[in-house]
Amino acid sequence: MSTLTIEGLRVEVAGKEVLKGFDLSMRSGEVHVIMGPNGSGKSTLAHALSGRPGYKVLDGSVKIDGEELLGLSPTERARHGLFLAMQHPMEVPGVRPIDLLIAAGADQHDLRQRMTLEAQRVELRTEVLDRFVNVDLSGGERKRAEMVQLAILRPKFAMLDEIDSGLDVDALGAVARRLSQATSEWDCGVLAITHFRRLLQELTPTTIHVMTDGRVVATGGPELADELERDGYEPFRPVNS
Repeated sequence: MSTLTIEGLRVEVAGKEVLKGFDLSMRSGEVHVIMGPNGSGKSTLAHALSGRPGYKVLDGSVKIDGEELLGLSPTERARHGLFLAMQHPMEVPGVRPIDLLIAAGADQHDLRQRMTLEAQRVELRTEVLDRFVNVDLSGGERKRAEMVQLAILRPKFAMLDEIDSGLDVDALGAVARRLSQATSEWDCGVLAITHFRRLLQELTPTTIHVMTDGRVVATGGPELADELERDGYEPFRPVNS
């Protein structure tokens, strides 16, 4: 069993402190969901954990199985078992999906066959595997393609930055089902950032965290989503906001 532990994480972006002491702990196989209003720091968390340039860590610790990730390059963090599915997957002209996966350290044995199988599981046209990464793909195809990458690389923990953004019902269902299967197939831990409850109708959370003003202000089970649906985020905002 693996663990992801985030303690006291403070992150500055463009001279402004966005994360102000973020704490979270989860184990492999669990599904944790972070919800919060715009500007609460959700996407900043995902980018800071993955090591994106421009996100300055002021304090705190991020560990997988006791190994500190802060200070490591994005590549090294990924090799420690961290995967980021971006809200807007970028185009990579000139690079095919199989080349990207090999560069990321995927086992090359029967790789093309395994990619084809995974594409079929998320109902992605297999000819997409012969194109350059995300070039001329719809939003739904890009998200499905990221699930192919996830399944081939089999990370310990997958961070999903608004994976449901721009997806129709069919694409959302395909993506959510593959994520749910991943939690049992290789005990992948899923940390999903979302605005919308509709993702939770497809991907059953172990724990929900409410985030405002750069930190977690409430944690609970799936019933917390019902409370947010009913009352919104106002009850969770800081008194002086």
